[in-house]
Amino acid sequence: MTTSTAPQSSASAPLLDLHALVVAVRRRRRLWAGLALLGLLAGAAVAVLLPPRPAAVTKVLVAHKDDQPNDTGTLIRTDVELLGTTQIAAEALRSLGSGEDPEDFMQDYRGTGLTNNLLRIDVTGDSDADAVARAEALAETFVADHVRRLREAAEAESKSLLDQRDRMRKELAEVNRSIGDRSPDDEPKASASIESLFARRAELDSRIAEFDQRAAEALTGTPEVVAGTQIVDAPHAVRHSLPRAVVTNAGIGLALGLVLGLALAAVGAVVADRPVLRREIAANLGASVLAELRRGPRRSVRSWQRRRTRAARERLTTTLARLVRGSAEPVSLLELGCARGAGVIALDVAGALEADGPVVVVDALPGTDLAGARRKSGGPTVLSGERAAAEPHHVRRLGVGSVAPGTAWTDLHHLGSRTVLVVRAGHGSAAWLHTVARQLADQRIAVIGVVLVDPDPRDRTDGTLWDGPHVTAPHGRDEPPKRHNGTGRVRAERPVVPAATVPDTDQEAR
Repeated sequence: MTTSTAPQSSASAPLLDLHALVVAVRRRRRLWAGLALLGLLAGAAVAVLLPPRPAAVTKVLVAHKDDQPNDTGTLIRTDVELLGTTQIAAEALRSLGSGEDPEDFMQDYRGTGLTNNLLRIDVTGDSDADAVARAEALAETFVADHVRRLREAAEAESKSLLDQRDRMRKELAEVNRSIGDRSPDDEPKASASIESLFARRAELDSRIAEFDQRAAEALTGTPEVVAGTQIVDAPHAVRHSLPRAVVTNAGIGLALGLVLGLALAAVGAVVADRPVLRREIAANLGASVLAELRRGPRRSVRSWQRRRTRAARERLTTTLARLVRGSAEPVSLLELGCARGAGVIALDVAGALEADGPVVVVDALPGTDLAGARRKSGGPTVLSGERAAAEPHHVRRLGVGSVAPGTAWTDLHHLGSRTVLVVRAGHGSAAWLHTVARQLADQRIAVIGVVLVDPDPRDRTDGTLWDGPHVTAPHGRDEPPKRHNGTGRVRAERPVVPAATVPDTDQEAR
């Protein structure tokens, strides 16, 4: 265990520590679990308080003259767009006898192309009967419009072919007239011209017959396509199941709330930069983790869990009492994020030290009353900083204070020149931990270790520093040989080894 650290280079530090991020997100499970629960309740409430409007659905088989097996759905998409026009909406409203604006009516229905030839129409209304009537009117209007367009296209094509046939008939009449004007006694030179007229007449006869056939086919194919366009699924109301809607909306709300909560927890962990791993806290404070203390058991936990917590407290008390007995200087406990727990630990350690002689706990914790707690449960004497100055020197002192923001740093030296930091994991930011290490070093207060409160149960990182040049109490070296606390003997003065200054930024470290 050491009281100083060698700052790592910025090149070796990862840009984003995934392990620390996962631990920080898991520790914020109240946030994302609460948002997930809120999303669940919100989704269920929306399904109950805002039920969907009555709806109806129908399906129409749409036949196209230019249907191809390899069609990519262009024709059915055209039909969907045609369904969403004001002309179709106005015709459907006219058949219903409604004076509603067609643009408003278009917001109440939509078409969906299921296949190349199957169109589904979804309509909403004020009631199931109204929705069914609207769906039927829309389907019939669309079928009638589609049939009308097919017939108009077929008639236009047939008329165009017949017009070309009539023009060729006129040309044929002129050719026949030219042939009739020639006499058999004409010169032999005109025989070639007569043969070309006969060839032209034959070609015109063939093309006239072809145009007659194509015009007939154009009209003949239309009834087949018209008959293929029909309503294949009669309009019917869509049944709404409230339990199913509640379950669906609740699941969607749960997923959205969980994703949002995890995102907020991850972003908050990165922005706040609050170390939660042992190695990070030890590196930022420049001191090794001596012991850990889990969160206090709740009333609902099992008895064996409470026994395990009591055993951990007893081990922590024994460890800290051994450190205080072996220290030549007064030792203090300085908390960060766990004032009440630090006070309880101080009373436990003082109670364990009473077997060696009188002990006074110097209370400098903000917002706590250790004296009141002692009167209720019994224990060592608890005094404030002013009254503790009047105590005789042979009485062992155990100071307890805070290094939270707003601390009077110059007063900490009166609690003890050596300290054990009681830090709650994930409470202080990395910048504040640097500040604590720097201020304690300026006050020449040696940090002999860290007690980590509420650590992550899945944290497997090592909280021991091995690369520092100054080794302290657990290994018994560099002990400041001043007056031994509680013995009255004075030894030769020797400078106290302070905690190393930790850089606040990567630029300062470089």
